[in-house]
This record gives sequence, structure tokens and C-alpha cells, in this order.
Amino acid sequence: MKKLLTILCMLLPLHLYAQQVEPTWESLNRRGYPQWFSDAKLGIFVHWGLYTVPAYAGKEGYSEWLYKGLMVKDPGRMNAMSYYADTTLPVREMYGQLTNYWHAELWQPDKWAQMFRDAGAQYVILVTKHHDGYSLWDDPYQPLWNSVVSGPKRNIVEELTTAVRRANLRMCFYYSLPEWSNPLHRWTVDPNDSIAHYVDTYMIPQFKALVERYKPDAIFADGDWDFTSEQLRSTELIAWYYNTVGPDAIVNDRWGHGTKHGFKTPEYSDGINITNRPWAECRGIGRSFGLNRNEDLDNYLTDGELIRHFCELVAHGGGLTLNVGPAADGHIPFIQQERLRAIGKWLSVNGEAIYDSRPYEHTEWYDYEHCSATLPPSSTIDYDWVRNAPLKDMPVDHFQIDWSANVPVPATQDYIVRLRANDEISLYANDDSTVRATDGGELLMHYRHDWAENPTAERTFHLEKGTVWPIRLTYREGDLEATASLTWSRDGGKTFEPVAADWHGETTWKRPVRCFTQKDSSLYLIVFERPGATLVLHDMPRLKKGTRIALLGTTGNIRWKQQKDGAINNLTLDLSALDRKELNALEHAWVFRIKN
Repeated sequence: MKKLLTILCMLLPLHLYAQQVEPTWESLNRRGYPQWFSDAKLGIFVHWGLYTVPAYAGKEGYSEWLYKGLMVKDPGRMNAMSYYADTTLPVREMYGQLTNYWHAELWQPDKWAQMFRDAGAQYVILVTKHHDGYSLWDDPYQPLWNSVVSGPKRNIVEELTTAVRRANLRMCFYYSLPEWSNPLHRWTVDPNDSIAHYVDTYMIPQFKALVERYKPDAIFADGDWDFTSEQLRSTELIAWYYNTVGPDAIVNDRWGHGTKHGFKTPEYSDGINITNRPWAECRGIGRSFGLNRNEDLDNYLTDGELIRHFCELVAHGGGLTLNVGPAADGHIPFIQQERLRAIGKWLSVNGEAIYDSRPYEHTEWYDYEHCSATLPPSSTIDYDWVRNAPLKDMPVDHFQIDWSANVPVPATQDYIVRLRANDEISLYANDDSTVRATDGGELLMHYRHDWAENPTAERTFHLEKGTVWPIRLTYREGDLEATASLTWSRDGGKTFEPVAADWHGETTWKRPVRCFTQKDSSLYLIVFERPGATLVLHDMPRLKKGTRIALLGTTGNIRWKQQKDGAINNLTLDLSALDRKELNALEHAWVFRIKN
């Protein structure tokens, strides 16, 4: 009898063994996360849809937000749309006319999959449905609003899923929870608290049908920020997904306010320092996810910038989900292909320091150079850097800006001065208006932003007409978002206006020149500057006698010596014996394996 029960259990579908997750955050977190995602390091995001036809946004904008731009009659998007549709029509009908131009005539899903594999990616995330609600499969819940009955007349989800799995990559789905176009609930138009009927009768059945049919390894949910996780029934949906797909399934953390589970997804950032759960930054090679023909070349990361950024993310314990935005005809623009080829070439030499690695615990052994730049003069301080850095050569996070100006006072009265920032901002009285980027002067106001509080600071000052007020503003940018503004009110707080003056700004930041990863018994030192015949590394961990050091991509070991300078260990690497041809073939980031 015992043997019979064993045989019957072996015949049961594997997913039945996984049906232990309950729809609570505690149960979901006890389940944890599959190791494959943390080990993968590099994935490919694919944003492709009707919005790719005009492929238009502002130079810093997201082209996939075309539908929303039409809803608010954004002039640039309306003008771009006028070449494809009658812009006097209702938005959904107008937007639907783009199906007449989306043919995907050059699309070859197997070629895409091979390109992603050659880039060194381990998984692919396809946008199956963006916020416009247009489905890229024969969706029974959108029988007239999908890519099989209109547009390319192809099941993009199924074809790419088959190709990706054939290439031995993991297939994952992006899924927008709300929709701008759905009559059951028009996101950003209908009240947020009226979404229940949409969730119960449309979103959940559609999501389950999609998952049951294709069983993706990961779900990247999105569009959650206006809703609570309870409104979206998120714990129920995530638990069902895990129990259906099995132990390799993983979700992100965008499931509404109150979400306490999922891999983190910083967007256009320098990464985050979180080790208690997986994370991967998501970003485009340029500033948009969907193809934006209006972008400048400077918006695109160079090969070296992309590879160094990727190394920094991995060294901090995360990964990168790098987006491609195909054209409407189905080809991936050559500049994006070239970047994929470059990162794939680099990984073919240095992948052992990346895949399956973990961050080195002594991050203080990273090395930085201090950088500075002068910002263009401004008349006011009122900034929202959508992709963060105000200048191209800066990091998108972790920088400081010092503005200073002699502010003319137009009238004698009380001024309510307001500071607003998403991170940290301070206002100083500066007796010498020629001083730039210093810490001198009396601190008048300081604010560190917390989204749980009112994101402003205010103080009343009595100022005399005809005088100038020498002040300095210091803004310290942390993670993710970047906003800073200085305004004042002359009517008791009823209205606020920018403080007009001749503002001068200096920005400073630190640029890493080396970082570390580790795996098994090896420590990997990643250097961002091309080494010469000798490389001296300051403040390195003490190495044991017999430690072997090699530069990946070259043959033989490197002679080394370590000397103590007080409490600091300086490591000198002698590269003179290396084959110069091998050394010269390496670029962007140089990886040394240090093995005891």
C-alpha cells in the first residue's frame, strides 16, 4: 500500500506540491524567492505595442505613455498622432487607428531570442499589456483589442515565449494592473476606490487565463501606485500565481500600497543597498522604454557607460533588466543592437565575476574619484529631473547641488518661504554671495523628505524692499526620484511663486573607479580605468601568501606585492609580463580574479 501511494504521488502534477502558499504577506515571505533570479543578473525588457507606431514623446519622456498624453491632449503627442489618426475622435477610437500602421513585417522572434542570448541575458520580460490595455495575445477578455485580430495579426506573446524558451532563457511577463482605456474602470479618470468591479470581473480572470496558458517564470506588475494592495487583491493573486507555476515563480513589488513582498525594481537609478530580497534596476538604453524617435543621441548610454553601470549594480547585490524598444516593423534599432552586442562580448570574457556572484561585504574598499561641474545659470529653482541627473556625465543618484544668488526683494513685507524636495534640502543665509558650494553661512531652513509626511518646509521672513537677500541652497539627492524647488508667498500662503534671481549652481558627486564581487573562494576586483604596466590599489584587503591573481581575458598569473602604509594595505600588480595583444583587446571594465 505504501509503495502504491508513492507511485501515485509521483504521478501528481508538480504544481500540486507547491500549493502551500496562503494569500498573506507572511506566507508569501516565508516562501521566499527562487535563487535563479538573484543569480541571473541580466534580463531583457521588451516594450512593443501600438505606441511604437508614432514612437514619440518629449526628449525625456516615455513613449509608451502615448495614450495618457492623448487623454490630456498633450500638444506634442497630439501633433504626432495627427499623422496617423483623426485627433477629433474619442481617445480609444483615435488610438485604435494605429493598428492600421503596426504591421511587424520584419519581426523574427527567434532572431530576437538569439540576440538576447548573445547579450548574456538570462531572462526576458515582455510587456504583454501596457496601461493602454491593448493585449499582445488572443485575449478572450479583449476580443477586439489585441494584436491577433488587429495590427500585426500575430500572437506576440506566444511566438516570443516559444522562441525565448527555445533559446534556453526564462520567459517572464510584464502586466499592467489598471488600464486607461477600460470602460469598467478608466484609470486616472474614474475614482480610484471604484476599481473593485474591474478587478473582480476583468483583471483577475484575464491575469489567470494568461498565466495558466503560458506559465511565465516571473510577473512584473505595474500601474499600482494609485491603489492599495487590498483593492487589487494582490496577496490572493500572487499566492495563486505561485501555486500555479511552482517554486521557480517570482513577482516584483509593484502590487499596490501596502505590498510587503516581491523583488525590488528601482527605475533609472544607481541601484539600492538592499540584501534581504532580490532586486534589479529596470531602464532603457536611452531615456524611454518604448522607442522614442525624438530622443537625442546623448540620451543613450555608451558601451562603456552601460557596462560600468551594470557592474556597479551587480557589485551592490542587484541586477539589470535592460530594455529594448523595437520599431513598429519589428526590428530592434541598430544602436540598441550594438549595445546588446557590446555587453554580451564583455560578459563572454568576464561573466564568471557576474553570474551567481554576491556583493563583497567590505564595500568600504570601493574607490571613488570626486567630480564637479557647473550647472547652466537659472532664473529659478524648480526642478523635477525625471531621469534624475541634471548633466549627462553625472550619476543619476547620490549627488549634491549648491545654488547661490543675491535675491532682489520686490516689496517690504512678510514672505513665506517654502522648500520642497524628495530627499534633503537646506537654505542658508550667505554673507558673501560670491561663495559657491561651501558650507558657510547661517542655516535658515532644513528639510529631509519622508513620503509619509508633507513634503515641504516653510518659514516666514520679514524682508525690506530694495535690498538683496544673499542665500545659498544645498540639495542632496539620495535614491530614485530627484526634485528640488524654492518658492515664496506674498499673500499669506494663498499662492506661491518661484524665487526669481540669477542662480548659479555647482554640483558634486563621486564616481567609482573600482568595485568587487565574490563567488565561491574567489574575489573579483573590477577596475573602471585601463591599467598600465603597473597598477597600484590603495586600501585593499590583506592577501594571504600564495594568493593567485589573474586578469580575465589574459593568460597566466600576475605578480603582486602588498605593503602596509600605516593601517592601509597597498596592493601593487605587475602587468608587464602580460601579452599586450590580449590586454589591448579588453575594454570598458577590467576584472581581476583574486583566488586564495
